[in-house]
Amino acid sequence: MLRQHKSLLIIALLLLILFSGLGIGYRYIIQQYTVTKIYVDGNIHYTSAQIMDMVMEGKYGSNSLFLSLKYKDKSIQGIPFIEKMDVSILERDTIRINVYEKAIAGYVEYLGNYLYFDKDGIVVESSQQTTPGIPQVTGLEFGYAVLHEKLPVKNEAVFTKILNMAQLLSKYSVNADKIFFNENDEITLYFGDVKVSLGNDYHIDEKVMELQNMLPKLEGRSGTLRMENYDEYTKETIFESDL
Repeated sequence: MLRQHKSLLIIALLLLILFSGLGIGYRYIIQQYTVTKIYVDGNIHYTSAQIMDMVMEGKYGSNSLFLSLKYKDKSIQGIPFIEKMDVSILERDTIRINVYEKAIAGYVEYLGNYLYFDKDGIVVESSQQTTPGIPQVTGLEFGYAVLHEKLPVKNEAVFTKILNMAQLLSKYSVNADKIFFNENDEITLYFGDVKVSLGNDYHIDEKVMELQNMLPKLEGRSGTLRMENYDEYTKETIFESDL
């Protein structure tokens, strides 16, 4: 009876030591592996805070050891506008989140939603919100639209022109509210009350670069800036005021 009592006492003592050790280890992991520095790269559509909330969700979302196990050899997918996200553990308290967004050329408004499409004209996302930095495209004619399928326009070459224009606007930090393509693929940009008629894409790089200098001078005005005949030699522009 005494031996049995001693055995139970030893087992209880061992269990106490085990659980105490586990408790100490748990507190050590929680304290030493808490993430305090976070680097977010590549995000445009979502803010860094939104990206962090997506990646670091849950009770142990701020623990680098937990994150390293959760995202080991695994990318985060299935998020609108994002191709994937990778999480790297740099230090015990430091992580980096690399965001790879879908290559979006522009968006069209259709049946109350905004349809975002890529360089090939494939609708990659449907949203009820617009995204800063991505231009609205008008003038495209199509009878229907299906997510993950190409917009059924007559001239599919227009999508390459749209992407080129979007890249030029980004390159020269020119933020257009809207891009309009007519039936001849002539381009018009809208900046508030100022309309810029670029004509075709001849000398388009020079035209957009010049807009950097001209738009500040037109702030507060209303009218049409004609740049159809602009090139690096003539530099011809005419502003037709609405007043």
